[in-house]
Amino acid sequence: MLLVLIIAGALWGIGHLMGAPKRARLVMLGLLFAAVLGLHLVLPDGHPVRLATGESAAPWLILGGGVALGLVYRAGLARLRRRAARSEAAAAPVVRGDRFSDAELDRYARHIVLREIGGPGQKALRQGRVLVIGAGGLGAPALQYLAAAGVGTIGVIDDDLVENANLQRQVIHRDRDIGMAKVFSAKAAMLAQNPHVTVKPYHRRLDPEIAEDLFGEYDVILDGTDNFDTRYLANRVAAALGKPLVSGALSQWEGQLSVFDPARGSPCYQCIFPQAPAAGLAPSCAEAGVLGPLPGVVGAMMAIEAVKLLTGAGAALRGEMLIYDALWGETRRIALKPRPGCPVCGG
Repeated sequence: MLLVLIIAGALWGIGHLMGAPKRARLVMLGLLFAAVLGLHLVLPDGHPVRLATGESAAPWLILGGGVALGLVYRAGLARLRRRAARSEAAAAPVVRGDRFSDAELDRYARHIVLREIGGPGQKALRQGRVLVIGAGGLGAPALQYLAAAGVGTIGVIDDDLVENANLQRQVIHRDRDIGMAKVFSAKAAMLAQNPHVTVKPYHRRLDPEIAEDLFGEYDVILDGTDNFDTRYLANRVAAALGKPLVSGALSQWEGQLSVFDPARGSPCYQCIFPQAPAAGLAPSCAEAGVLGPLPGVVGAMMAIEAVKLLTGAGAALRGEMLIYDALWGETRRIALKPRPGCPVCGG
């Protein structure tokens, strides 16, 4: 056995001196091991070659098994390190250069020629970070247009799965996505639309334990949820952090939209809706129904408000609520004022 180990050492050393790749030297050792093991299995007991190489195949089988376990362990460790490196890279803040590629310049040309956006505005979009709460009716079009517009980092949080009944209005999802988490279906569609953006999916429900840390990573928050607990939570945290909250809502043929930004003088959501309506007074879309294209209209408007907030273009809907009546093709705006004594923003 010692003789074979000396031969193996010599092969490794000679291969190293000749500059042979490590993989090639390992192959040579593997062939040597296979040859010795084969001889022990073929030759009879007492054969001189068997006597010179350890007499029995058992030591070689034990040695081979030990080496195999070591290689498996090493490969598993390397795989874990790669996964950890990918996780760290995903968690690290995205740093984007100042220069657009030719493909990006061509893609965003219609923005860049707009006087109110231009090159600086498109750069602001690229550096912008927007979190969308909900990947359903309102979130779906908002996410699509934010990605298409070139918003650099887009987060989406939702704990739901795609259902067949969603597809009448939640157009970011496809029939083949039924059963998939909405955040992952949305991410796939957004990156297919624009590979130049970063999408961060959070497959979970927004709760008080994570809301503050999560909101702190973003510049603008879009609330496309359909329950009041989440709306009030998003409002409290956004107001506390001074983040503008773009809020949309739907009911049958009507949608409404506003930007709640008490840090800049506008009311917060709870100023306008001090408490949730009693059960039955504000039925959900599943209970009351909703026109399929309506979320697309309001969700696109929410994306527009986010673009204006990031670029400084025009005037965002602070202190105003836009109401759209799809049945009669009417829009109207109503002024909103802070409520004195509001427990969230103090009026």
